[in-house]
Amino acid sequence: MCKVNKIQYNPKLKNLARNLRNNSTKAEIILWKYLKRKKLRGYDFHRQKPIENSIVDFFCNNLMLAIELDGYTHGFEEVLVKDEIKEKRLTDLGVTVLRFTDRDVIDNIEGVLKSIEDSIDKIVIRLHTP
Repeated sequence: MCKVNKIQYNPKLKNLARNLRNNSTKAEIILWKYLKRKKLRGYDFHRQKPIENSIVDFFCNNLMLAIELDGYTHGFEEVLVKDEIKEKRLTDLGVTVLRFTDRDVIDNIEGVLKSIEDSIDKIVIRLHTP
């Protein structure tokens, strides 16, 4: 495991993460337009970020915020179980996880962005409250 700040990652996932970035879904491409280059509240997000033995769709290290987009496969029982395990582990690491469906992003990007901004605001308040 390699360590970035306090989050470790499996370096064997770097190539898979790169492949996922190069083959983004339509929803990931849409959301990335709003997250890249610190466009959302000035925070730096990364795509397909390895964390421990998994990869999250988008991650902001400063906020410890992960954003996951769920396509149709996330409706399958096996994938749901994996998502629950992954989310529990991320939460245990102190990461806030937001989940949206691909449909949410494609059909209601304004609502998704509002939800992300509201979550960022809550995290910032929590980080600056003694």
